[in-house]
Amino acid sequence: MSARSSAVLPEIYQLKVTLFDTSPPIWRRLLVPADLTLVRLHDVLQAAMGWQDCHLHEFSAGDRHFGQADPEDAYMGMPPVENERTVRLSRVLGRVGAKMVYMYDFGDGWEHRVVLEKRLCADPTMAYPVCTGGALACPPEDCGGIGGFYDLLDALRDPTHERHDEMNDWVGEDYDPDAFSVDAVNGMLTPLRRPRIKPSRKRSLALNKYKNVS
Repeated sequence: MSARSSAVLPEIYQLKVTLFDTSPPIWRRLLVPADLTLVRLHDVLQAAMGWQDCHLHEFSAGDRHFGQADPEDAYMGMPPVENERTVRLSRVLGRVGAKMVYMYDFGDGWEHRVVLEKRLCADPTMAYPVCTGGALACPPEDCGGIGGFYDLLDALRDPTHERHDEMNDWVGEDYDPDAFSVDAVNGMLTPLRRPRIKPSRKRSLALNKYKNVS
């Protein structure tokens, strides 16, 4: 029997990702394979939130840190960083309610809280990752972190603000802080999706038997 025909459907994690200190919160709900490596989760979060992957990033959970491991960090007194290319999501978030932090852009300091909401069985008719909900647009890159972002919004929303025209020119006419579309996010996630996994012949027979009985 081929490896493909005997493939086991992966477990799916339902994650809620919230950009810390935003009010109302900027968030996304995602369905991702539990065996996703953290470097691939980074790609998913960039696409789902709307970032452009222009800066460094790091994951953390408790005392553990994950990212682009550099052997010289130990000599500089920095916490050891585990290689995000070899660590899988299921090894970091193992139980419902578990949390980790995804930090993007160490200058602006965009901190995302990632919470495991549910552990689900994969749907063989779906390709993952998938976005199922969310709210509000991602801040523009390089706007100065949370403080700079809300200063920017104040200027954009007040035509009498002294920097209104300047900020409008900087972000461009297409930027709408209130915009969010599940379909648009899923369009961004499409290139990151795995091919649908066919259940094994044994599993298929069991599913068909269940359908016939029910």
